[in-house]
Amino acid sequence: MIGAIAGDIIGSPYELRPIKRVDFPLFGVSSRFTDDTVLTVALADSILSGECFLDKIKEYIREYPNAGYSGQTFRWGISDSRKPYNSFGNGAGMRVSPVGFAYNTLEEVLGGAKKSAEVTHSHPEGIKGAQAVASAIFLARKGEDRLLIRRFIQKGFGYDLSRSIDDIRPTYEFDVTCQGSVPQAITAALESEDFEDAVRKAVSLGGDSDTLACMAGGIAQALYGGVPDHIKTETLELLDDRLRDVVFKFSKKYSCE
Repeated sequence: MIGAIAGDIIGSPYELRPIKRVDFPLFGVSSRFTDDTVLTVALADSILSGECFLDKIKEYIREYPNAGYSGQTFRWGISDSRKPYNSFGNGAGMRVSPVGFAYNTLEEVLGGAKKSAEVTHSHPEGIKGAQAVASAIFLARKGEDRLLIRRFIQKGFGYDLSRSIDDIRPTYEFDVTCQGSVPQAITAALESEDFEDAVRKAVSLGGDSDTLACMAGGIAQALYGGVPDHIKTETLELLDDRLRDVVFKFSKKYSCE
């Protein structure tokens, strides 16, 4: 899942200042982890500990209250409510990468992604977004070719993956829905030449940059069997001890460096 976290941090400076190019600094003074990282680690911690997704998500929101959640997510996180709020936002897709790495069958991945999404994002589009990202990660880490992954996502979830990033970029706008960002993030990963290229392509769309890059980064990690050392080092240095410790434990247990 370190690939998803790297994508989040790399995309973070451009979330509110979108860019439409791939030649930007990977890291800078404004690079930071956001709610994408916090909730990705929360799911990883849940998988490691066996505690339910809902409790871990609330725990992490309360411990990291300033990570940049949507108002709806934050209000739910600090409340006593245990009911989902029917969201179809891309938060379901951005936090799901640990599911794609941890489970051993496609059926388990689809089920785990659904469970991870529906504690908050109970709308069918929210669940679909999480399942699409997680299954792309699973298929990629199992060595399936990109054409098969593309066809599976298109057939299984109804997403249009026929357009290239160059075709999408000129008219793409900021979109926080799963249906408006998950297909684009998957395309960035499947069209990429290496991990860095996947993240750059996702950010260059000029949308919800940290989340697009987070989803693309998780898939790209699986496609390329890891994250380049220089990107991994920079990423880990920007995490605090608690987040870093969970990343290390998860990566070691599930062999996803």
